[in-house]
Amino acid sequence: AIQSWTLFRRSVDARKKSSVHFKCIVDAEVADEAAVLAKLGPKAKVRATPDMTYRYGARIGPAGDNKCLRPVVVGLGPCGMFAGLLLAQMGLRPLVLERGKKARARAKDVFKFWETGEVDARSNVAFGEGGAGTFSDGKLTTQTKDKGNRIRKVLEEMVEAGAPSEILYAAKPHIGTYKLIKIVRNLRAKITALGGEVRFETQVTDLLVEDGTLRGLRLDDGTELAASHIIFAIGHSARDTFEMLLERGVHFERKPFSIGARIEHPQGLVNVAQHGPSAEHPRLGAADYKLVHHCANGRSAYSFCMCPGGQVIAATSEAGQVVTNGMSYYSRAEANANAGLVVGVTPDDFAGDHPLAGVAFQREWEERAFAAGGRDYRAPAQRIEDFLAARASQTMGEVTPSYQPGVTPADLAACLPPYVIDTMREAIGAFDKKLRGYALPDAVLTGVETRTSSPVRMVRGADFQSVSVAGFYPAGEGAGYAGGIMTAAVDGIRCAEAVAHALTGAAESIS
Repeated sequence: AIQSWTLFRRSVDARKKSSVHFKCIVDAEVADEAAVLAKLGPKAKVRATPDMTYRYGARIGPAGDNKCLRPVVVGLGPCGMFAGLLLAQMGLRPLVLERGKKARARAKDVFKFWETGEVDARSNVAFGEGGAGTFSDGKLTTQTKDKGNRIRKVLEEMVEAGAPSEILYAAKPHIGTYKLIKIVRNLRAKITALGGEVRFETQVTDLLVEDGTLRGLRLDDGTELAASHIIFAIGHSARDTFEMLLERGVHFERKPFSIGARIEHPQGLVNVAQHGPSAEHPRLGAADYKLVHHCANGRSAYSFCMCPGGQVIAATSEAGQVVTNGMSYYSRAEANANAGLVVGVTPDDFAGDHPLAGVAFQREWEERAFAAGGRDYRAPAQRIEDFLAARASQTMGEVTPSYQPGVTPADLAACLPPYVIDTMREAIGAFDKKLRGYALPDAVLTGVETRTSSPVRMVRGADFQSVSVAGFYPAGEGAGYAGGIMTAAVDGIRCAEAVAHALTGAAESIS
């Protein structure tokens, strides 16, 4: 009775190492659906295919017909990119501003920094086309529900822009850095083809506010632009912009986040621990893991942004600091697996009650890591055996650190709070019981990881506008409403919907 079928979802079930297998959901079209369902009975694992169509974005008006001020999007990471795309698809001709460079030029600056240690404060892993997610594993996982089919919308747009079609059905979809560079360029081209405009190397230096209402913005070249609706999707590292927005009356709150270090193991060790005798099967690829431990001191440690077959990268965005992150290419073929080993911190850990106290907290440990690494952007690194014994490493062992511009054997206790160090030590022993080999003596910790999420939240109301500045829409990771590529992209879509709704009520020419 099956006329056609497609793969809807595929995941790996490795609970029994002796019987690792795929679990699949198939979307099938049949000649007589009622007859098939009647024959299978109510207990069969069969149901009607859900409607996955994204339905919000009917065009509000042809490009050029809207007489209201066009909406502005600040930032071209996942959040800003999908906010701009949706606004363009609805005919609102958005203006998108990005302080960094286009993807190709940005990539050259990033790789130059990794090779030479010459950091560009405006073109790096944090700033530029595609945002911080471009230099990552390109993971598209999220635990959020998709009632409005926004996640499906993001995936389908990415496939159309050049992503592999398997992200539509893989349980843990990923794209990888090189493919992401191409995809973000194609998404930007789609925005401009629909009437939007994208300006690079353009930083917003001031917000023009009158009586609590947005009137426009000022750019770094002195230009002033009138604007009534702005989506700010600036990412979690735009600290100078945080300071400016706070001065202009945007309401901020301190927010919890996590800090720690990157841990590297041989990828083969992780494969065996997760897949047992099937570890090297070509259909399985590089194995990943996700671990969490609640410690005796009341804090929790967990694995963050796990990158199979990847490398630890320099994610510095300000001079005189060392920041680490993880990245994988699509093939996930590098020798090491890496993940953040991070510990939750709260506003109670920050000095003072200033809204940006979390930023100061991050900077303190990033500057200490810069000093411990030798003040030339090498990162401090420590073997696990030495870390557990509370002694500085003198050399590295069999696991070669992948971080560039290089590492300095050190003691991470010099650049992380004591309570974080204690929590990490307890967690390593607990994780070793869940993933055999995690406490490998020669595994490497490279510090510091401080940008797990934004240290602030720009408080917004039910209409997605700031509670203190009308017309200002804080969005994505930098505003404290997302954590990763997918949640940031979805939040961008939701903010674009809110802007479109506001414009529909504010301009008679829009219907």
